[in-house]
Amino acid sequence: MQRNEERVERTIGVMLRVGVITAASVVFAGGVWYLARFGMLIPNYQTFHGEPRDLRSVMGVLGGVFRLQPRSVIQFGLLLLIATPIARVAFSVIAFAIQRDRVYVALSVVVLAVLVWSLSGM
Repeated sequence: MQRNEERVERTIGVMLRVGVITAASVVFAGGVWYLARFGMLIPNYQTFHGEPRDLRSVMGVLGGVFRLQPRSVIQFGLLLLIATPIARVAFSVIAFAIQRDRVYVALSVVVLAVLVWSLSGM
C-alpha cells in the first residue's frame, strides 16, 4: 500500500512540474512572438482598451491560437497554468477511487466541483 501511495505522489509531482513548465514555455514563446511582431508599437495610454472579446473565453482563445495570434498563445499558456491544479485534483479523485478511499474521493470531488464552479463564472 505504501508503495502505491508513493507512486501516486510521484505521478502528481511530475504532472505539476510538466504542467507548469509547459505553461511557462507557451507563455514565453507567445511573449517573444508578440514582442517580435508588435514590440516597436508605441502604446496609447490616453484611452483604456480592455482585452478583446475573443481573449475572454476559452473558445475565443483556442480560435486565436489556431489563427496564430500571439496574444492568444499567451492566454492559452495561462489557461494551461490554471488547468494544471485542476488536472491534479481530477487525478487525485481517480487515484483515491482506485485505492477505495471513499472519504478522500468525496473530498476531492467537492474540491473539483468548487474549482470548476468558480472558473465557470457563475
